Amino acid sequence: MADQNGLGWTEMMPATARYACLDAREFPLQALLRLRPELLRKPVVVFDGEPPFEQVCSLNEPALALGIVRGMTKLEMEMFPTAVVLQRSRTEEAAARAALLECAGAFSPRVEDQSSDSYFTCVVDIAGTQTLFGSPDALGESLWKKIKAIGIYASIAISSNFHAARCLARGHSGTGVRVVPRGMECAALAPLPLTVLDLSPEHAETFSMWGITTLGALGNLAETELIARLGQAGKELRLLARGELPHLFTALEASFALEEHMALESPIELLDSLLFIIGVMLDQLIVRAQSRILALASMSLHLGLEEGTSHSRTVRPALPNIDRKLWLKLIHLDLQAHPPQAAILSLTLSAEPGSSSKVQLGLFSPQVPEPMRLDVTLARIRSIVGEGCVGQAVLKDTNRPDGFRIEPFVVPSAIASDRKVGPKRLAMRQLRPPEIVMVNVHDRQPDSFVFREKRYTVECAYGPWSSAGDWWNPTLWSLEQWDLVARGHDASSLCCCLTRDLMQDRWQIEALYD
Repeated sequence: MADQNGLGWTEMMPATARYACLDAREFPLQALLRLRPELLRKPVVVFDGEPPFEQVCSLNEPALALGIVRGMTKLEMEMFPTAVVLQRSRTEEAAARAALLECAGAFSPRVEDQSSDSYFTCVVDIAGTQTLFGSPDALGESLWKKIKAIGIYASIAISSNFHAARCLARGHSGTGVRVVPRGMECAALAPLPLTVLDLSPEHAETFSMWGITTLGALGNLAETELIARLGQAGKELRLLARGELPHLFTALEASFALEEHMALESPIELLDSLLFIIGVMLDQLIVRAQSRILALASMSLHLGLEEGTSHSRTVRPALPNIDRKLWLKLIHLDLQAHPPQAAILSLTLSAEPGSSSKVQLGLFSPQVPEPMRLDVTLARIRSIVGEGCVGQAVLKDTNRPDGFRIEPFVVPSAIASDRKVGPKRLAMRQLRPPEIVMVNVHDRQPDSFVFREKRYTVECAYGPWSSAGDWWNPTLWSLEQWDLVARGHDASSLCCCLTRDLMQDRWQIEALYD
């Protein structure tokens, strides 16, 4: 067929156009089974709707073999006690859809979503990708394997026409890849049923009355006669059946979010059962991160609990990584230290991506601990002593005694080999909290004191030095600090830092010098 200028629709298409369509059937069911691999070989159905009007909206092959069909009610499903019944989850479908779009976006930035309520369909513009991914057959196989790795089974069709690829993917029996040579779209579409076109009820009834059941029969109808009976819609349907209808490609905005959600069929109270589910979700996040050559920098866990409450935790190791065992151990230790206070109804696992880095040491640099083992060790210590008690002490910008904060340990990216050695300092053991002592004063100087049931006589006293905190702080305090050398009755010596609080007239030992 030719247009007004005498050019056929096939000739008007760009010679380099190439489209790959990905079609995942029974998507509501597949979105649930990807996080429940133990149900893959069992008969499973998905209910949708408000009770008591729930109906089967999606099912797998074992369920079909039992005689279950779409539209069955919960009462009718009681005849199949061996079937597993799941409730439809729009949140899990959204997470699975995002994962599939990420897989498609790894092969081309131009992806168009053509999904319906029960199917996932997207079309990828793969024109010009031969130098990166090879032939269309090789690209299709790579895309199919990547999709299978996230737990979704789909059919892929590659064609030079957008709508032809979409119809071929929908009409493909089973899963796998089908590539149609350029110019052979009409012959490839001919045996497919009309159901791949999403006909309106009126058009479907009309074609049924005419005896038209395949795309080949529809494409062989006379164009003028078809337009006279169905209008311009008839012309478009005929072009669709022949694989000649042009399409204005509308690409999606690229987005990337590592998040998985799972609604539980029954409440969970045991931590081991929860970790089993987290492990499956973690596998999905690691696969998605690896597809972009990324690692996981942090993991946030949000638990939906009974009575409408929630429990959230975040785990952040020293370095981004994709070690599944490490993440499970860190999450396990964190949940042991901060367990949820009620049974768990839903689970959301989200990760922050980060670049995978390696620590390169100098030839003569001291060896540092392995980051993976260090993270687990620190997590175990935190579960014993508390969150804010593990890390490195960093001095605050203040003159206040004992003014510091705890920061998390970090693994440096490099260690300087020409590290300068500073002057030697006297070793000191800080007492926290400071120990209060009774002090005898002579001529306004400490003369003797009792410390830990021993009496000491001061031999040398250096001070006092007045100290205070932040001058901008409205809270006022005044301290006198002494450095003492004292000797006990048993001839033992003691070097310490003695402080007097002038506001409370109280003496206390803050540090011991070795």
